[in-house]
Amino acid sequence: MSEKEGSDKIVPPIKDVLQRMLDNSPFIAFLGLKVTEADPANEQVTMTCAMRPEFERGKGTGQWHGGPLAAIIDTVGDYALIMALRRALPTINFRVDYLRPAIKTDLIITAKVRRAGKSVGVVDVDVFNEQKALLAIGRATYSTLPA
Repeated sequence: MSEKEGSDKIVPPIKDVLQRMLDNSPFIAFLGLKVTEADPANEQVTMTCAMRPEFERGKGTGQWHGGPLAAIIDTVGDYALIMALRRALPTINFRVDYLRPAIKTDLIITAKVRRAGKSVGVVDVDVFNEQKALLAIGRATYSTLPA
């Protein structure tokens, strides 16, 4: 189903637009992020990411390495702000707090825009396992200045 813009132009739902943008980046496509919810009114986006052997901390452990988790937090946070501002935004800084190991689970990632200011945007990101246990939290800042 599509959304109407104006009287004659049909635009795809924002969820589909975000997914196409994600898939257009070789690195992000490698991560395999999938948009499950996009809520522009609440400036929140939810994505999933499946566990793969390339993401393991140690071969055969099923435990996520912190590097892919950090990349996922940065990316999902960025796309929440992209959804709000409708343009690409570079990362200024982000931090991650790892709360518990992510083992043998896909991830559910939710990002909420806290501020979309004239020069800086701030996004909070929560990472959950399939049982909805909170695994990590992140906060990221992005430049919102026009390019």
